[in-house]
Amino acid sequence: MNHSRNGVKRSHLLLTLFLMTAVLAACLPTRQATPIPATQTPVPSPTVMPPLAQMPELSWWQQGTLYELFVRSFYDSNGDGIGDFKGLTEKLDYLNDGNPETTSDVGVTGLWLMPIFPATSYHGYDITDYMTVNPDYGTMEDFKAFLAAAHQRGIRVIIDFVINHTSIHHPWFESAVKDPNSPYRDYYIWSQTDPGYVGPWNEKVWYQTARDDFYYAVFWSGMPDLNYRTPEVRDEIKKITTFWLKDVGVDGFRLDGARHLIEDGKDQVNTPETHAYLKEFNALVKSINPQALVVGEVWESSFSVVQYIKDQNMDLAFGFDLSTGLIKGLNQADAKRMGNSVSFETNLYPDNSMATFLTNHDMNRVSNQLLGDVGTMKNAAVLLLTSKGVPFVYYGEEIGMFGAKPDEQIRTPMQWSSADRAGFSTGGKAWMGVNSDYKKINVELQSSDAASLLNLYRALIQLRQKTPALLVGSYRWIDTGTSQVYAAVREYQGQVILILINLSDAAVSEYAVNLDLNQPGGKYTTESLLDGASLADLTLDDNGAVKGFQPIAELPAYAHLIIQLRPAQ
Repeated sequence: MNHSRNGVKRSHLLLTLFLMTAVLAACLPTRQATPIPATQTPVPSPTVMPPLAQMPELSWWQQGTLYELFVRSFYDSNGDGIGDFKGLTEKLDYLNDGNPETTSDVGVTGLWLMPIFPATSYHGYDITDYMTVNPDYGTMEDFKAFLAAAHQRGIRVIIDFVINHTSIHHPWFESAVKDPNSPYRDYYIWSQTDPGYVGPWNEKVWYQTARDDFYYAVFWSGMPDLNYRTPEVRDEIKKITTFWLKDVGVDGFRLDGARHLIEDGKDQVNTPETHAYLKEFNALVKSINPQALVVGEVWESSFSVVQYIKDQNMDLAFGFDLSTGLIKGLNQADAKRMGNSVSFETNLYPDNSMATFLTNHDMNRVSNQLLGDVGTMKNAAVLLLTSKGVPFVYYGEEIGMFGAKPDEQIRTPMQWSSADRAGFSTGGKAWMGVNSDYKKINVELQSSDAASLLNLYRALIQLRQKTPALLVGSYRWIDTGTSQVYAAVREYQGQVILILINLSDAAVSEYAVNLDLNQPGGKYTTESLLDGASLADLTLDDNGAVKGFQPIAELPAYAHLIIQLRPAQ
């Protein structure tokens, strides 16, 4: 949301985790990609891939993992120092090569592109033209070629849709400022005098023009809010929405600042009119493409966010409270706090409607928040990708990139290799300086290390996609009797997955797992799904319960187990 404003850890033990051994790559699960219906693709003959998870009752976004990226910072194909669509196309095989037999790609099945429209600022959230692409990134033909290549690999693409406001340099606003009788005057919100009230964060929201009148802008003077009480504004948004879905062929939208769309005087967020409009918008999207995704940014408490889902305003909404709970629990090595947070937050939302994440482009990167502790960053990945919801990964998170406010520093170029400019660009200078640690933290180095953070992300994403219980199963946190060990169980149609994580930098043997499952009694074998190792068996009583289970007698520091229980043959 802060698009224009600059908005006692354990000792750092860089330990190799017990279960992440050199056999990891050979044991990684494969996954399948979902075909893109031909009607969604503006180019002919996309490669048809097998069904993603053999669960046709689910939407595509409920069956995979999405990846947020900043085109400007992802990969520069022409040496001008700015990432572009051609560069993004070149790196698609890193994200998902479309071949379910390989494990060298990350395996994400959807991309969220931060704004790709022409804009006044580097970040793109102050748009000057909704009907084309930012020339810094290439042409519309370049974008369509990228979209076709993504679809051929089974990757869906959603774009950041910034419809709460425009740039002050958008032709609509320039006309409205210049001429009070302009047909675009009512596209914005005006007052002859300063109403005097402030915004949701006690910020200034009314700004004076050279004509001595005032316009409303909730985020910044350079981004005036659109007036959705004007029918012509709604018509414009309908035209723009139709163009991107039907003519270009994107797979949906991330709605920026969704809670701010329609104000009612001092009541500036979550108004009934905002809810009503978003329901109308979602219906419009589905009328054009029933498979298109609408995910909303409602930076608010979960109690408010959930209402947007219940009102059918959007398919998914981001779980900001869960992000906070996960990071606090990890930093404090407090399994109970984290378990309560995950259990409460994910069960508060209707099934498959929470967009889960660790951090995004408006937040200090998770590596900074976890103080660079590699073991804890790995545990963060396990928590994100084994919990309920639809996970989103912020670019660079999978290799542990660092970045802290101001915003430019959390949107730095992707670190591909130890080459100059981190392999991001072959030109003389990148648009933003790369992090100084790029020779130690990059994709190339971690790809060859079976125990790396990157390879753990690859394993987890691909495991999640082929495991229905991790996609849509029930979730129940388990108190292990120690704050250092987190445990949870997920069940779906007879499939039982137990997640066990040592949050601390020391081995733990004093823990116990008490299971109460919806399964018949009897003996069960266990298997570690990350490396295929056999663990201790267990026997459920006639009520499907067992007390004091330990799949391994001592959990090494930062160990994480994802265990499947199967009835013994």
